[in-house]
Amino acid sequence: MMTYSAPDFLVYPELGSTNSELKKLLKEKEVAEGSVVITAHQTDGKGQVGNSWESEKNSNLTFSLLLRPTFLAPHLQFYISKAVSLALIETIKQIAQIEATIKWPNDIYINNSKVAGILIENSIIGNHLDYCIVGIGLNVNQEQFVSDAPNPISLKQASSTTFELERVLDQLLENIEHQYHQLETHRLSLVDQHYFNSLYRKEGLHKFKDTNGLFEARIEAVSEMGLLTLVDTEGKQREYAFKEVSFVL
Repeated sequence: MMTYSAPDFLVYPELGSTNSELKKLLKEKEVAEGSVVITAHQTDGKGQVGNSWESEKNSNLTFSLLLRPTFLAPHLQFYISKAVSLALIETIKQIAQIEATIKWPNDIYINNSKVAGILIENSIIGNHLDYCIVGIGLNVNQEQFVSDAPNPISLKQASSTTFELERVLDQLLENIEHQYHQLETHRLSLVDQHYFNSLYRKEGLHKFKDTNGLFEARIEAVSEMGLLTLVDTEGKQREYAFKEVSFVL
């Protein structure tokens, strides 16, 4: 199992991207599993497919974690996303007493607002995962957002409480380690069940949009490869990869 100690934390006052910095370090030297690159101010944070991530200096958690899940076949790499998403919502519940949900595939929501995002970059060698860089942005104490992101929220905005960043980080890393151990010990069905039960808009019919336009559907399943299955009002199953369908908020 991965373990954390002081040398595993690489702290920077400012970085463009913690994921980019960790990738650079991997090219230069051996980096132990569980290593964390963290910064108080990320100036060029990235979300999925090039989306930007706004984060005020000294207010939030912006970091990248190195995992080496060589026990997972490449086609199961989405389990890392599931595990980290579950760790985030568990941390929010423990720290802020707030129920968060996972908006497929791995945005973390409080009601209809986004409190955290995950960007995972994988390296595959042969028939196994070599390493995963897990980039996490969690809005903790930021009180005002100025970017054009449509629906950000912080834990402070949601709870009227200021949080100690180090405590939140420690709790989150502990929860990631627990979820990662579930994967290591092949408890994938437990992770599947917990992830599905934690999905945003899991119950009932909701509006979605794909290349053919708007439709209503309910969430049926998320496959081990991360594909989303919806069932529309005519009872037809529709399966989507990431970015092929969007929630209509």
